[in-house]
Parts: sequence; C-alpha cells; structure tokens
Amino acid sequence: MTTRRSHLWPFFVWLFAFYAIWLGVVLLGQHGPALVEHWPIALAMMAGSYFAGSTPLGGGTVGFPILVLLMNEPATLGRDFSFAVQSIGMTSATIFIWCRRQSVEWPMLRAALIGATIGTPLGILLVAPLVSGLFIKLLFAVLWGSFGILHFQRLQELIRHEGITPTAPRFDRNAGLAIGFFGGISVASITGVGIDMVIYTLLVLLCHADLRIAIATSVVLMAWTSVVGTVTKLVTGTLQPGVFEHWLAAAPIVAVGAPLGALVVARIGRKVTLVVVSILCVAQFFWTLAHEWQQLDGWTIAAAFLGLGLFVLLFQELHDLGDRLARRAPAPRR
Repeated sequence: MTTRRSHLWPFFVWLFAFYAIWLGVVLLGQHGPALVEHWPIALAMMAGSYFAGSTPLGGGTVGFPILVLLMNEPATLGRDFSFAVQSIGMTSATIFIWCRRQSVEWPMLRAALIGATIGTPLGILLVAPLVSGLFIKLLFAVLWGSFGILHFQRLQELIRHEGITPTAPRFDRNAGLAIGFFGGISVASITGVGIDMVIYTLLVLLCHADLRIAIATSVVLMAWTSVVGTVTKLVTGTLQPGVFEHWLAAAPIVAVGAPLGALVVARIGRKVTLVVVSILCVAQFFWTLAHEWQQLDGWTIAAAFLGLGLFVLLFQELHDLGDRLARRAPAPRR
C-alpha cells in the first residue's frame, strides 16, 4: 500500500499546482460572485466527474444536457464547456491512471492521439460552424442513446472480457488514426464529447478488451482531445461567452471527482455504474426530443430514431466481427 501511494506523488503535485492557479485566478480576478452564481453547474459536475473517471463517457455527458436541456443554454456553449471542463477533469483522471500504472491499449491509443490532434481542430474550424444548435443536440442524443442500448444488450458479456484480443500492429495504427481523426472531426468537434465512446466501443466489441483497459484508454484519449479542442477555441477566439464562468465553478470539482470515480469504481465494480449511466443515456434521448418538440417535424423525429437504429446495427456488426476475430486469434493478450 505504501509503495502504491508513493507512486501518486505526480498526481498530488498536479492537484496542488491546479488549485494554486485556480485560487489565484479567482482572487486576482475577483470572480467570487461568479462562483456563487454558477453553483448549479458545480453541483451537477459532482456526478459528471464521477462518470468521467469510471465510465467511457466524458464529464460533458452530464454537463451538456444540464446546461442545454435544463438551463436552456445554447448547444454551442454546452459543447465548449465540455471541452473546457474535461481538460481539467479527464486530464486529472489521466494522471491518476498513469500514477496507478493501469493498463492502457497504447498501440491503438498512440495513433488515436495523433489523429485527434489533426481531426479535432479541423472539425472545429470547418465542420462545427456549419451545423445548427438543434443538430448538435440531436447528434448528442442519438450517440448516447445508442450507447445506452448497447450496454443493456451486452453488459453481462462485456464485464466478462479479460485481456484483449491480439491484433496486428498495422491494424492498431490504422484503427487508432481513423478513430482519432474521424472521431475528432465529426463527433468531438461538434458535441465536445464522444471520441472516448468511439475508441471504447471498438475496443470492447471488436477487440474484446477488458473494461478496465477500454475505459482507461478512452479517458486518456478524451483528455487529450479536450485539451486540443480548448486550445483551438482559445487560439481562434471562438470560445463561447459564459464558458469561463461555468468552467471556473466546475473545475475544482472535476479535478478530484474524475480520479475519485476511477478509484471508487475499482472497489465496487463497474456493472452498477454502467447500468446507471446507460439508463441516463437512453433517458436523455427522449428528454431531448421532448425538450425540442416544438422545433421538430415528423421527418426530423424519424431521422433521430433512424440514427439510433443505425448505430445499434453498427454495434451489432462490430460485435459479430469481434467474435469472428476472437475465434481465429491466439489467447487474449493480458
């Protein structure tokens, strides 16, 4: 136990540095009233940061619907807030994962980090400005609704996976680059989240990865993508007004909340947490449709359900392909 704790010193150094800088910003900028005004998002991110550290869903998965559906903020603000708050929370969880020497699927992750570094800024500059706020909300709802259905269908099977199916280095490289680039340009740049779900889904369905490996890998990728997205927004001056105040209130919560989620779930197991988050994912799909009902017509509603069905079918195809690969492959790599 003493040895394990001694490995955590970089994490505690990170926390000390972050809180010192955060406190300096609050005091020197006289942002105390902003903290009081934005306390609801800080409260919401207590749950959001737990899910960020214990599941393949970024903290923005909770922050986005709270801001957009409950507080009626613009979808663009929800997206930019997701980037900003995950830059702290999931970076904190990444440092914690590294200090605890948790297993990560580095061959695929390294390529995905490169792909996200290219794809995310391109998406922010070229794709995100072309989509409407309603499209952002519906894309978020469909992606996470299908994710919830996936776990209702496959949870018992997923929690039994151990190790990971061996794959060729070329496959890891190509798959990682594709996940990072296309996930960054088409999902993360529009919603502020989601690239973690993409790599997680590929790992658990196609590679039969242990949930601990898949979730840790997804956390690292989402942390890096969030940093890239936030820096891109700051450099290009496209960060939405109001993000800073919400971030200031939520950041000190997520800095410890995400690592705490990773620690707690290691004690109680992931099944209960994944069931809860799956229920929330499906519920937010219907919540989004109800919230935006006045803006939707029959074609849009049909498209939302069609998108949900297509993603579920895609997950089924990945699952079947993963079964075929597992039967042909040697014993799972530990």
